[in-house]
Amino acid sequence: MQHLDGERVMCRDLAAAPLPMLDGAGAQALRGASELTTQQADMLALSEQLISELNQADTLVIAAPMYNFHIPVQLKAWIDLVCRAGVTFRYTEQGVQGLLNTRKAVVVTTRGGQHKGTPHDMMTDYLKTILTFLGIADIEFVYAEALHMSGEQKQTELQRAREQLEALAVIV
Repeated sequence: MQHLDGERVMCRDLAAAPLPMLDGAGAQALRGASELTTQQADMLALSEQLISELNQADTLVIAAPMYNFHIPVQLKAWIDLVCRAGVTFRYTEQGVQGLLNTRKAVVVTTRGGQHKGTPHDMMTDYLKTILTFLGIADIEFVYAEALHMSGEQKQTELQRAREQLEALAVIV
């Protein structure tokens, strides 16, 4: 936990401390199976911790590079641990209802090429779907693209992303 201008900031680096991948036994634990193994109990406790962090957050900031047109596997592992029926969402007669207290999400994404708004950008729609599914409807995307392209194009895109972050008052 860090403090920044009087605000509490919780940072979870999924690359430095990867989460376990969800498997069949883990899925059973997250769905409320009885008589859990130690590994299942640990996964359930981790899921509860991650969900608690989300429920305490006013704003969720996700930094996600685009890998092969999608999110990194570490972020997918986090999503699998926080998407829990009856805990972070529920099914109703009117459809899915998100249950998170988090009010806003900012997704900062880097890309080697220019993919925003093209069929190659599968991660934007995926993350919008997941976040709204959980109840976070206020989602802002910040794109830093063309990072493997010419120097001028790269610098222009980085400056655009910096300006957008400053406007959002998000410190990266």
